[in-house]
Amino acid sequence: MARPSRIAASGARTIDVPAQSDVGRAAGAWLAWLADQRRASPHTVAAYRRDLTGFLAFVAKHTGQQADLPALAALGLTEFRAYLAQRADAGGARTSTARALSVLRGFFRFLERRGLAINTALAGISGLRLPRSVPKALSVEEAGEAVGAVAALAGAPWLGRRDVAVLTLLYGAGLRIGEAIGLARRDLPRDPAAPLVITGKGRKQRVVPLLAPVRSAIESYLSLCPYQLGPDDPLFVGARGERLSARVVQRQMERLRGWLGLPDSATPHALRHSFATHLLAGGGDLRAIQELLGHASLSTTQRYTSVDAARLMAVHAAAHPRAKT
Repeated sequence: MARPSRIAASGARTIDVPAQSDVGRAAGAWLAWLADQRRASPHTVAAYRRDLTGFLAFVAKHTGQQADLPALAALGLTEFRAYLAQRADAGGARTSTARALSVLRGFFRFLERRGLAINTALAGISGLRLPRSVPKALSVEEAGEAVGAVAALAGAPWLGRRDVAVLTLLYGAGLRIGEAIGLARRDLPRDPAAPLVITGKGRKQRVVPLLAPVRSAIESYLSLCPYQLGPDDPLFVGARGERLSARVVQRQMERLRGWLGLPDSATPHALRHSFATHLLAGGGDLRAIQELLGHASLSTTQRYTSVDAARLMAVHAAAHPRAKT
């Protein structure tokens, strides 16, 4: 197999593609299009690059020739099925295989639109059915314990206030961990009554009310933070003044699980799930919750109705007199 060619994707980004230059250029153009036009996150682009690179390597090994554009156009249903079967045999998760299939469909559509290659065989592969995952929310008591106890795990008072502020933001505003640690100092509005403007997935912005306890937790952290944070500096910083890492927050949640006896599902993202679930249980409107979470589709938000229904069933089973007969 030829040595991987290093293809410029967009600006400073580069992509390693183990293929001849025509496929390398096409792959680079597609991934750059995803990042620049579809506004895919760097994590998504990286995952798609890995899947595409793996597929091109499979084609080269399976067919005994480099995966150039004519070779991709000539692939049949057998080759595509063999690739997906190989992923399944390697123990890959069903969700991972489904994503790999989606990557192939997207790349081949791009090739066809650009007039580079046409392959109709891929249309013969039916989509993989995935089980609908139900978000695992914490109870109101568990979420409150996690937010209240995390300060005790920190090595310095200001770090404890920071961790409380981050978890309060996840649970009180429904932010993703990446959205919270991605905030700049200037993103915190000066007006205490003003909402927070969040840039989420796909660089889409949404407005999130900043509840008084959330605002208070952030201001308490800022009052003790030893670093002078300018408008363009990160809102949340680490011990050395650099932008706070998501891993630090995840590690604190891991410690809380052991200390408080929380379930394994108690992660930073579970606090976002808890935010939505508890709003719904309190009578919150599903459309409003969709806006607060930044979901593109209402069907994504509707998963929380399953969570609430499960909670109600559990309460009924535990409390109803006939449940024990």
